[in-house]
Amino acid sequence: MVLAVCRFYLVGMGLLLVSGAAAGQLAQQAPVGPQPSAQSATTTPGVKVGQGAHAPDAVKVPTKDDLLRGGYGPYRANNDLLFYRLDVRVDPVAKTISGTNTIRFRMLANGKRIQLELAPELTIDSIKFAGRPLHYTHEERTIWVDFPELLRKGRAYEIAFAYSGRPVTQGRFGCFSFDKDKEGKPWIATACEGEGPSVWWPNKDQWRDEPQDGMEIDVAVPNGLMDVSNGRFAGSKDLGDGYTQWKWVVHYPINNYDVALNIGNYQYFSDKHGETTLDYYALPEDLDKAKKQFTQVPEMLDAYEHYFGEYPFDKDGYKLIEVPYAGMEHQSAVAYGNHFENGYYGRDWTGVGISPKFDFIIIHESGHEWFGNSITAKDVSDMWIHEGWTTYMEGMYVEYRWGKADAIRYLNGLKPKVHNQIPIITAHGTNAEPPQDQYFKGALMINTLRSVVGDDGKWFGDIHDFYQNFKYQNIMTEDVVKWWNERTGMNLTPFFDEYLRHAAIPTLLLRFDADKGEVSYRWKADEVGFAMPIEVGDSKHWQMVKPVTTEWKTMPWTGTKDAFQVATDLYYVDVSKE
Repeated sequence: MVLAVCRFYLVGMGLLLVSGAAAGQLAQQAPVGPQPSAQSATTTPGVKVGQGAHAPDAVKVPTKDDLLRGGYGPYRANNDLLFYRLDVRVDPVAKTISGTNTIRFRMLANGKRIQLELAPELTIDSIKFAGRPLHYTHEERTIWVDFPELLRKGRAYEIAFAYSGRPVTQGRFGCFSFDKDKEGKPWIATACEGEGPSVWWPNKDQWRDEPQDGMEIDVAVPNGLMDVSNGRFAGSKDLGDGYTQWKWVVHYPINNYDVALNIGNYQYFSDKHGETTLDYYALPEDLDKAKKQFTQVPEMLDAYEHYFGEYPFDKDGYKLIEVPYAGMEHQSAVAYGNHFENGYYGRDWTGVGISPKFDFIIIHESGHEWFGNSITAKDVSDMWIHEGWTTYMEGMYVEYRWGKADAIRYLNGLKPKVHNQIPIITAHGTNAEPPQDQYFKGALMINTLRSVVGDDGKWFGDIHDFYQNFKYQNIMTEDVVKWWNERTGMNLTPFFDEYLRHAAIPTLLLRFDADKGEVSYRWKADEVGFAMPIEVGDSKHWQMVKPVTTEWKTMPWTGTKDAFQVATDLYYVDVSKE
């Protein structure tokens, strides 16, 4: 338990109470300057602003919409999603969308109201229950839906939510973008992790509750175009009015931000990896390049299945779809826009000569099928469970292909990307995306945890069982910490809290006494209980020491101060020598 001073923040007409660990970093995503287009947007930070990067880590008070969307209040908690049936028509000329989402849910408590979301730029045509229109109230993007009768605990109900309008292209992914390919044909894509899928379709726009029976997605587009969405293709039908409907069935719970439309003049080819179907979609001019580049998919699946277990969505298969932005982890429909180059847009992502060996977007975004899609955080605040683990998986892919030494080099190449300005975990219930340190510092923390475990054979068993224990679940950091404490028999709570709930990383303080032939050591850390063991001394014959924060310990050392080394490639720490 972290003991912290609490502070109050004035939000609208109310007060928000947050812990000291979250204070000063309530929401991170204040736009800085013009927002990038969908074509230049990326899912991974680190490039220059204007090329789709995250803005520098910043602080802003959450808006009313952030609090409404971020909170899990009584009218969300009183029901459990069962199924979505999204039936939409997309008009590329008018740049509009219209349709109905049929929402099936089970009541967890008696009630007469539920909370849904839809962007106010779109029009609610009707919300019906058993054919009768329901009364509703619109507040920001939140919609309070009221029923004329009491909905009973334990019973399932269904409403039909009809809507229409012109989605607003926004954010670093575009969220919903009407683009054109090189031939001038419509090329329409979605990517709404940050902005929220309620920008283009009505849903329970939060992370905690996913439709447990999956989803059906029916998309009507002009003849000659194809829609590729999540799940298993279930057929297409000419509607006789110049439009063709494409039907997809999702057989698993799905994050709402993973729900995707990909509309274009797609060319299709396929492969198999064991029992997993591999379906690929590219524009005509890129088909040959896609056939060459996408051969990396089976190698990726080999690596991730080796470490974590079977591909999580075999009933739906794996799809890789060309899009006009860098990429996104849409469940069973991974979006790809890395220009059919290795590295990240052709660049050496970690600067150590390893990332040019593979396509960064294929490896990173596909890794989210395990962490992010199969295992999902309950709250945006704990998004590091998606991004830290998936960034670490890049290193695991490298290790599987080229060995541990290259994996350690690759992961250490992430260090210049870490800011250490604000904690990774943001305030719960505020729709505040964590800083980009969730990727890089998160991965380096996990690499450090491997060294704390100290036995690679055990480590590989641990990470496999960790994933298997939580697959298809929504979890929080507390669940992660509890599992690792029980698995290792160690008290790792101070370890996780130090890296996730504080800005700075721990510093190993060293004091040398040549006359006594010894060195004294202790940790400087925000967590008083931080006592991580670490390897020090001679790199050819490391010695494991166990510093604490509350007292100095000593060990013999007759060499020079400069010759005394710390295994900083295996542990993400600072070192201070006196």
